[in-house]
This record gives sequence, structure tokens and C-alpha cells, in this order.
Amino acid sequence: MEYEAVIGLEVHTELKTNSKVFCGCTTAFGGEPNTHVCPICLGLPGVLPVLNKRVVEFAIKIGLALNCKIAAFSKFDRKNYYYPDLPKNYQISQYDLPIAAGGYLPIEVNGETKSIGITRVHMEEDAGKLLHSGESISRSPYSLVDYNRTGVPLLEIVSEPDLRTPEEARAYLEKLKAILQYTDVSDCKMEEGSLRCDANVSIRPVGSDKFGTKTEIKNMNSFRALQRALEYEIQRQREVLESGGRIVQETRSWDEAKGITVSMRSKEQAHDYRYFPEPDLVPLVIEREWVEEIRRSLPELPDARKERLIRDYGLPPYDAGVITSSRDLADFFDRTVALHPDAKTVSNWVMGELLRLLNAGNLDITRSLIKPAGLAELLRLMDQGTISGKMAKVIFEEMFSTGKDPGTIVREQGLVQISDEGELAAVVDRVLAGNPGVVEDFRAGKERALGFLVGQVMKETKGKANPGLVNKLLKERLGSN
Repeated sequence: MEYEAVIGLEVHTELKTNSKVFCGCTTAFGGEPNTHVCPICLGLPGVLPVLNKRVVEFAIKIGLALNCKIAAFSKFDRKNYYYPDLPKNYQISQYDLPIAAGGYLPIEVNGETKSIGITRVHMEEDAGKLLHSGESISRSPYSLVDYNRTGVPLLEIVSEPDLRTPEEARAYLEKLKAILQYTDVSDCKMEEGSLRCDANVSIRPVGSDKFGTKTEIKNMNSFRALQRALEYEIQRQREVLESGGRIVQETRSWDEAKGITVSMRSKEQAHDYRYFPEPDLVPLVIEREWVEEIRRSLPELPDARKERLIRDYGLPPYDAGVITSSRDLADFFDRTVALHPDAKTVSNWVMGELLRLLNAGNLDITRSLIKPAGLAELLRLMDQGTISGKMAKVIFEEMFSTGKDPGTIVREQGLVQISDEGELAAVVDRVLAGNPGVVEDFRAGKERALGFLVGQVMKETKGKANPGLVNKLLKERLGSN
């Protein structure tokens, strides 16, 4: 029997506010354990939460960016459950009246565009962090608790179960991350836990419209981990059903080292959390004027920016998609094109040499020592014939590792291209005189002989000769023009 997967993602993102959602404690990452805390976020008796207005603003902004309807009336609820990292034994969240709902997010996979429904966007507070003594929770004799993260503002973004493959799930999360960064509401540093993803996945016979029993996968901290975990879990469920077993609704953890999902606990139903309205916070009444003001402040989002690069610069859709996948990368591109208007050449260097070096060093574009002005100057030196394309790549790597501007590197390393025709003509004549057999091969119709002669000229000039001029001079002397 053929099966298809049904996948929905629950994404939690920490917001870029200076203080927590219900108190004035800092949201800064790190710090000594249990130092970024106060009686409010520790849930001590006799304290009251006060809502951070910036959190509401960011929630509205993301709701609008995801094409959601913003609720005129919204409220907070208590989500009751016991876990060591939750000091109050309940989490302030939103249940039946979230701030945003009913949106969608277009994704593109294998050249096909698909719209993924957004069920809801709601605000809540983060829990603390368990520090396991072993490699994972299942292999640790004990765990310690750090409450610094408790009360950090979160948005939970819940998709409809519209995803059918691990590739679609990855594309959805990548696109969502880009929107969160474009709107500047989150730094999305997955390694620091500011963007986290849980996946609900089930399988069903192809053609069926009924959902199978789902499992929830946690502990995925990268796009690769999400895709691998889903691939494994889909295969695991298929093998269970094909062997006559049944899927148990449960929460499973992704073990990155072993490449498997591991059962953690039976899956809670919503009613197990005993939601009820948060009595210490008044409901939210969102004025339409405020929503429209935030809508007007939205930046150019990834899809609109991609269309602009295609329309205004004539970039191929693939190039535009890669460049706009990151706001910082798109900003780098736009600033470079403002200084060197050959957009396709800029795109080639950004997508080729720059991304190659960044990926090799596992670096983000914000940590690159090469700035738009430096790349634009390098391209000008190529246009002027001062350096060759081969020299430019050498210079680019030096710029990447040292941060020096290209002009300085050219002067220090004597990398100026030789474009003086008289000087090169003398070198060409010496090469021809020293390789009579190759000359005869060329005149006998062996075109590859020309490449050998060009290489000899480049070797004698230590790679500094203008390749185009070398070809021209050789052809003139060999009578092939």
C-alpha cells in the first residue's frame, strides 16, 4: 500500500524585546544561571504580571506578514501542566482567542508553489531550560534548571496540516524564518533556541481524506534536523503499519547523534491542560487604527523583494530566490548594486564566491569581512582591466580573510594585470618561438593547441597577462583571424 504523510508544524520564536513579556527582566541570551529572574517570572506569591506592549506589536506584525486576520478582541489563558522548567506550574498563553488566525504562507518546492495555511499566531511566555547531565534527556541521571529564559516572550505559529513531504516542511520553516528576520521581530538563532520547531506527523493511504494517528517530534534545532527527523518518522510509521501494528499517539524526541526519534511520553490532549482565562491580565482590545499603522510599517517581504529583483534587475528567478532567502543577504546585494549597477555580475559573485566562503566557514553574512563597497570596487577593477577574473578570485579570498580593500591587496601583492600590448607581444613572440611543434599542431587544425600557448604566456607572466589580449595577439600571429 502507498502512504502519504500529513505534517503540521508548531514553530516557537523568541521575540527581540529588551525585557520579558510580563516583567522587566532582561531577555539577553546567556548569563549565569538564574540571574535574569525576578519574583514575577519565578512565579512567587503576591506578584502580578504586566503585559509588554512591544510583544503585542510584534505579534500583530507577524500576523499581518502571514496574511492573518488580526483579532479585535483577544485574551490570555493559563495552560496548566507540571514540568520542572515551569516555576508556576502553568504557562501564560492564548487558547481560544489568539491574536491572529486564518492566514497562509506560500512556499516553493521543486519549482511548484503551494500555499500552506496558518491556523493561528499567539503570544505566550517561554519556560526555563533543563541542563541535562548526560548526552540527552533519556540518557541523563539528573538535570539542572536555569530559569533565565522563563518569561521571555514567544510567538507560537501553528500551520494547518497541509505539508506532505519533509522537503515541504523544510521550505516552510526556511520561508517563515526569512519573514521573521525581514520584519525584525526575532533574531531566529536556532543554536540559541530563539527559533524552535515541533512537528506533528501521521501517514495515511494515498487517496484517503482521513487523518492517521499522529506523533509529535521535538528537539529539532536546524532545518536539516527537521527534514531528517520527518524522513525517519514517516518511514518508522510505515514499517509499523505494514507489520500489522498500530501507531501510538505520543511525543517523540529527535536524537541527532543516532538519527532516530525516541519515545518520550504519551501525547497530551488540549483538555488535559485545563485552560482557563488568565485572571491577572485584562483582555486585549486591538484598535483597527493601530493594526493599520503596523501594516504600513511592514518592510518589503521576501516574495515582493524577489519579484522586484526579477522585474527591475532581470535576475533569473532562482538567483532572486537565493538572494532574498535572507534579509541580510538581500540588503548586501542591494547595497552592492547601488555602487556597481551590473546586477547579474553582482549576483554571480554573491551566490558563487561569497556564499561558498561563508558556507565553508559556517558563517552568516553579517559576520563577513567583505562589505558591499569592497565587492563593488573589486568588480570595477575587473571592468577597468586592472585585474583579471582569476586574480579577482584570489583577491576576494584575501578580502574575506583579512577585511582589506581590493586596491590595497593589489598594491601589496603586485597583482596588476598586464594589458600593455607591446609588453605582451614580446612575451607571445617568445612563446611561439619556443614551441614550434605546438604552432604546427594549431595550423594543422588542432584548436586545443591555442589553449596550451595561452597557458604558456600566462605562466611566463605569472598569471598577470590580460587573457583577452593574449588570445588576440596569438591569433593574429598564427593567422587565424
